[in-house]
Amino acid sequence: MSDYVEVTRRGFGSRGKDSIGGALFGVVLVLIGTVLLFWNEGRAVKRYKDLKEGAAAVVSIPSDQVDPAMEGKLVHLNGETETGAPLKDEAFGVTAQAVKLIRKAEMYQWVEVVRTETKNKIGGGTEEVKTYSYEKEWRNSPVDSSRFKVASEHQNPTEMPFRDASTAASPVAFGAFTLPDFLVAQIGGAQALPVESLETASEGVRTAAKLDRGFVYFGIDPNSPVVGDLRVSFLSVPNGPVSVIAQQSGSTFVSYRTKTGGSVDLLESGHVSAADMFQMAQDRNKLLTWAIRIGGFFLLAMAFSMILRPIAVLASILPFLGRLVGTGTTIVAFLLAGIIWGLTVSFAWIFYRPVLGIILLAGAVFLLILVVKRLRRPASPPPLQTSPPPLA
Repeated sequence: MSDYVEVTRRGFGSRGKDSIGGALFGVVLVLIGTVLLFWNEGRAVKRYKDLKEGAAAVVSIPSDQVDPAMEGKLVHLNGETETGAPLKDEAFGVTAQAVKLIRKAEMYQWVEVVRTETKNKIGGGTEEVKTYSYEKEWRNSPVDSSRFKVASEHQNPTEMPFRDASTAASPVAFGAFTLPDFLVAQIGGAQALPVESLETASEGVRTAAKLDRGFVYFGIDPNSPVVGDLRVSFLSVPNGPVSVIAQQSGSTFVSYRTKTGGSVDLLESGHVSAADMFQMAQDRNKLLTWAIRIGGFFLLAMAFSMILRPIAVLASILPFLGRLVGTGTTIVAFLLAGIIWGLTVSFAWIFYRPVLGIILLAGAVFLLILVVKRLRRPASPPPLQTSPPPLA
């Protein structure tokens, strides 16, 4: 690892201009974050309704025969996948009787890591110290070393002779049915597929590569890699039990269209009941909803930090005051983000779930009124003595 240090000094005027530009961009981010949060609540409600409708309409049927009476209905099936000819990677000669064959390629390369430390100076200026570190790592795509700060000493190859690739079987039988591509794409459970021999690989691979612990290695010494070395590994998704929920269409399946215009098509590995599959889908919907909610909150917090940044810059004429104001604006930014986040989610619930949203908003207002009344309640006077104090 090697380091390069760059020091940049900026004046108060330059920082002020940048902070104003950042504040304007922060306003845009507030709008984006608000729209994202509002859309997310609608998406979550719609997905919930789609899955609820599907759970009420689904019918479990066997997968070993096609029942014409189920045509156009949402069906649930358990069964085993079966494929025809083995999948093959022509370059490496690797074959697998599987649903998918996946190639993973990695090249040993220089990677630039930048650490920044900023110090405030009296008068509102700053001194920014950037430390550029260079390390070697395995990456699955070329790293453009021409953009490095010290490019001449850390050069990577511009191309990889082999890249990631994936092949899926077609057709994939599922009892008496055939799985469509969009359901095959949902099948997971990839397992390592060690390469045992290069006898059936292309001539270019045989002459340039060697085997190392299940990898195909392009380089001199796998235990001491150098920049430009390449290693290739393989994964396969074997045939096995899966469970499907989709609309029957002849001897295959299509996405089931709900009344709200959404779609339902689910696949899980193993033999899973319809109820459990819908519950797993609802759990994933909740997880995604909360992930976007949390991401939206931090996006709003960052946006308000940018909007309030000019205040901290102005106060940084005195470094200690700048740090104090910067801490304060950060706290205010998080408070503002919480307020906008709460209002957006509440109004979205009122829009998408009027009854429940209004009940929640009314409850929140009621609690707020109780808190305000409690804070404004005057202190009780001390109790009056009913008997004279004892004589000394």
